Amino acid sequence: MDSIKNKKIAIVGAGPGGLTLARLLQMHGADVKVYERDINKDARMQGATLDLHEESGLKALDQAGLMEAFYANYRPGADKLRIMDKNARVVFDDHTGDERVLDRPEIDRGPLQNLLLNSLQPGTVVWDSHFLNLLPQDASWKLEFKNGTSVMVDIVIGADGANSKIRPYVTPIKPFFAGVTAIEGAVYHSETASPQMHQLLGGGKIFAMGDEKSLIVSSKGDGSLVFYTSFNTAENWIRECGIDFADKAQVLAWFKTEYTGWDSVWQELFENASSEFVPRPQYCMPLDQTWEALPNITLLGDAAHLMPPFAGEGVNMAMLDALELSKCLTNPDFFTTQAAIEAYEQEMRTRASATGAQTLEATAALHAPDAIAYIIQVIS
Repeated sequence: MDSIKNKKIAIVGAGPGGLTLARLLQMHGADVKVYERDINKDARMQGATLDLHEESGLKALDQAGLMEAFYANYRPGADKLRIMDKNARVVFDDHTGDERVLDRPEIDRGPLQNLLLNSLQPGTVVWDSHFLNLLPQDASWKLEFKNGTSVMVDIVIGADGANSKIRPYVTPIKPFFAGVTAIEGAVYHSETASPQMHQLLGGGKIFAMGDEKSLIVSSKGDGSLVFYTSFNTAENWIRECGIDFADKAQVLAWFKTEYTGWDSVWQELFENASSEFVPRPQYCMPLDQTWEALPNITLLGDAAHLMPPFAGEGVNMAMLDALELSKCLTNPDFFTTQAAIEAYEQEMRTRASATGAQTLEATAALHAPDAIAYIIQVIS
């Protein structure tokens, strides 16, 4: 591990990618800290469940020695899927009693975060560290945070997500709008608050499609559900639509108008939403992006290759990035950090380009007139 020996490493962002990388590097004796803007691990509501893929997310957990912890926390049956049309008619249903092949088992974000946090040395994550500035200091970096603290490190890794503040120090390339906007909502205690939808979910997930729109609903282990409605829009739709997304009545009225002809069961989600809605315009990094490797800074996950969520690759790509980057940084064949970073970034961009192309195809197909036929073909 010549390239990181006796060097201080800062990972900015305590998502699954950043935490996985910290775990893998600590297994090699690296001096690493994770700087996270949240006050603590419970500062924000965790979103939908994650399906981890055998060739990426699960592979990273296996290399991190965390498969036993994963199987103690995953949700059997959460990957069961119902595909429905806008009239709430089931057109595909894999809620069977058959034994299932666990090639994409599901885990809630909270338990995944906890098992990764518990695998780290005490004090590895420095909470309440909202990144502000990065200043070069000879061969090192000075990180400055909103709370007035700063730290000197030798290597910086941006794992700070879609709106990465580290990315501009690596490349000026910006993402492009992918043509779709999603609106996220959640229903707590769904069994009582939204009984019809809770029963339809059956502990799994629902994909509903029609009129070039989609509605994805996922159950969670804490008894809540999360849902995402998505549709083709202009890039500035959120600013121009005039909707106050903190006002449930406004969002419900919009849904009834925009989703005219959809069964009333879908309205139950909006009527019983437990918190304000979150609009999410979908962006994607250019598939041909490239940059020159720098000596002591790099990116992983959405910070490196943001893409829409409709192929379920985001967290898996981030965790595989962590695995590949850790291998390069601890490989004695690389005598400099820059050589290790260059090898990682070339492989990462090639992989992300292929996955991004698949994701854009899925994004367009799920918001096309024949969306149901497309998704049934994919999963069959």
